[in-house]
Amino acid sequence: MRRAKHLTLAAALALMLLPSALPAGPAHAVEAASPEWQATLAAAKGQSVQFHAWGGSPNINDYIAWAGGVVRDRFGITLNHVKLEDTATAVSAIVAEKAAGRLQGGSVDLVWINGENFASLKEQGLLADGFATDLPNWRYVDTSNPGATTDFTLPIEGQESPWGRAKLVFFYDSARTAEADLPRSAADLMTFAKAHPGRFSYPAPPDFVGSSFLKQVLLEQVADRSLLERPVDEAAFASVTAPLWTYLDALNPLLWRGGRDFPSNYPAMKQLLADGELDIIFAFNPGEASAGIAAGELPDTVRSFTFPGGTLGNTHYVAIPFNSGSQAAAKVVADFLLSPEAQLRKEDPSHWGDPTVLDMAKLPQPERAAFEGLDLGPATLQASELGPVLSEPHPSWMTRLEAEWMKRYGTGR
Repeated sequence: MRRAKHLTLAAALALMLLPSALPAGPAHAVEAASPEWQATLAAAKGQSVQFHAWGGSPNINDYIAWAGGVVRDRFGITLNHVKLEDTATAVSAIVAEKAAGRLQGGSVDLVWINGENFASLKEQGLLADGFATDLPNWRYVDTSNPGATTDFTLPIEGQESPWGRAKLVFFYDSARTAEADLPRSAADLMTFAKAHPGRFSYPAPPDFVGSSFLKQVLLEQVADRSLLERPVDEAAFASVTAPLWTYLDALNPLLWRGGRDFPSNYPAMKQLLADGELDIIFAFNPGEASAGIAAGELPDTVRSFTFPGGTLGNTHYVAIPFNSGSQAAAKVVADFLLSPEAQLRKEDPSHWGDPTVLDMAKLPQPERAAFEGLDLGPATLQASELGPVLSEPHPSWMTRLEAEWMKRYGTGR
């Protein structure tokens, strides 16, 4: 499958001039001007970072491997990607180490988290003290984004460094499905499913993308969204979520395989679209469809759409556990992941296609030009086309919804 060009000549030249891409460039001069950061760089050299991050996507794995090569060559850090199926595995390991009295030299040095996983670690005091706002590349972060300071309604207090943004976006193959038939809300999606039984599904919770679908429907169906901004009230849980279960009860028999089986995750759902078994899928990244086209995983006729009334959106982060033995190196890795160089590569759909957390107005001109010249791909919607962002509920809702879903629709039902 033909790969699209992702950088104009001007943007490519601008990328070559990125200061953070050159060890002796201006960005490094700024870092070197800080004695504190010099000390961090010195302590980081020779350290290894066990980076626990989801490993279910080849392009993300490749991106992390690329970052590992850069921090090895530039800072003398060994970055080991510990591939997870579920971030909760890393959370459980940190909890177990605290209980066993392993207060230093923990098995997790850096973890890719947000939402309920962050809430769990923060609540139990299992994260390193706030570090994010002290990173040199924090100066480029878009602090107007609520995700810079809050994660699923919880104050971050510098204990997570933003890595990327996410927004729920739907995909379809325009060669098979007409744009006029696309749903524009959860209610429309039900109508679509009735007209095209077996042609839609969602990953089984607790997969993050599948759980996000539950929250999207709940946000559209709930009578008062403000109730979701607070921790779950068990006394009111049944009544607040009743519209969601009514919706899913009606949707379930209309799903792929009659709702008896569910895709395990987004990559599995993506393959079903590529194979022609599903007509509509979704991801928590506006660039996923273009990335799939660029990688040859999806036909070049796949396009994106969203709901005009809004879809779920959030920010994802990296955090350092309290007992990491390589905290200096973990900070350097987090800072590199925030750099314009790393953020630009991450937003390029030929590498990942994950939206940046940086503020273009804060970037020097060469970096800004590189971002502006980036071809986001044929299936990526412009920011103005993504529609409103529906804020994430309090993390307790995700945990509670997943448990209830498993009881109603899971394997053991």
